[in-house]
Amino acid sequence: MSGQLRPGERLPTEPKLCEQSGLSRSTVREALRLLSSQHLIFTTRGVNGGSFVAAPDAHILGDSLSDGVGLLLANGVVKGDDVLEVRRMLEVPAAGLAAARREPRHLAELERAMFDPDRDDLDRRITAHAEFHLAVAAASGNTLLSLVVRPLYTVADPRTVDRVAPLSMWREIDRDHRELLAAIRAGDVERAMAAARVHIDHVRPEFPPEHTNLPVPGVARL
Repeated sequence: MSGQLRPGERLPTEPKLCEQSGLSRSTVREALRLLSSQHLIFTTRGVNGGSFVAAPDAHILGDSLSDGVGLLLANGVVKGDDVLEVRRMLEVPAAGLAAARREPRHLAELERAMFDPDRDDLDRRITAHAEFHLAVAAASGNTLLSLVVRPLYTVADPRTVDRVAPLSMWREIDRDHRELLAAIRAGDVERAMAAARVHIDHVRPEFPPEHTNLPVPGVARL
């Protein structure tokens, strides 16, 4: 974690770690197992085998962050309104960055994430919605931003979305997405930011007060 050992570097052998730390072989093995489960090291076998420092993986780190956010939501520490506030703080400037920095591949990803609210089933709508917003974050060109917004779209329960989001709302979401895509495609920073702001403001009134404290972030998914 300190960076003293760089990705790809070999860790000392188990006997050497025991000698350096004064710990038993079983304790060292358990420590290595935990590091491996956290994707901080990987182990290979053979003559040239051993434990090596793993390269950081943004998706794995994002999954860990999603697990933490999901736990906070499940226990009521974080509420739906908290998620929407964070979305507004992150996604509005992200949309502007996407308009300024998007590349053809980003536009292709955004287009693939469009859905038909009248023809596509709920699972497709939920998946496409998450993919669209993650694609906007990716188009911003900021890896850390993409990492931070991922939990907002990967911890929701689709059944809750079905219960609190009527078809009319999905149609509005689709219109908002198409406007945001048009602004990003045109490279219009101000229009993109305005579209993102309007989109988030559209979501909040659809959820009655009792849903903002639900321990399932259907709110976050939308």
